[in-house]
Amino acid sequence: MEAFADVLTEGGRSNSLGRAGEVVDAVLADRGRLDELWACIGHDDAYVRMRAIDSFEKIVNEQPAWADPYVPRILDELTASGQPSIQWHVAQLFPQVRLDDDQRERAIAWLTARLATTDVDWIVSVNCMRTLLAFHERGNVGAEVLRPLFEVQADHDSKMVRRKAGGFLADLD
Repeated sequence: MEAFADVLTEGGRSNSLGRAGEVVDAVLADRGRLDELWACIGHDDAYVRMRAIDSFEKIVNEQPAWADPYVPRILDELTASGQPSIQWHVAQLFPQVRLDDDQRERAIAWLTARLATTDVDWIVSVNCMRTLLAFHERGNVGAEVLRPLFEVQADHDSKMVRRKAGGFLADLD
């Protein structure tokens, strides 16, 4: 297979995942190419980054332990990204990867910071709320922390976010 950066470039300038499925299949068949995929998450092209993080998240969904060596980099590098498609995939990754207590606290702090304002991408908001609710169900974060954040999101411009926030608030009760 050709270089992942070239494969992930294909798909146009849209939210299309292009040939990302081929990359997922290639990595699942050869774990040794996971570093090549990871490198694409830092690519200059935002669409390549989007397709790369989506592929990485799908691989971790299938093989969660494969993410273990990347957890520090997820926390140090990916949480620094301002790109919404990176952010929402990071939120999706957190419940799938093994986090020690300090890493989990950092993840929760990052997630809560996203929800402290309605000035957050709607998909980022929904995925952060969903992940925080999962952490709550595991006993890692209290309802007293989540309730005010979900109430902030209940005033989001997006009807979807408002609806999800209301549902997540009901789940806390």
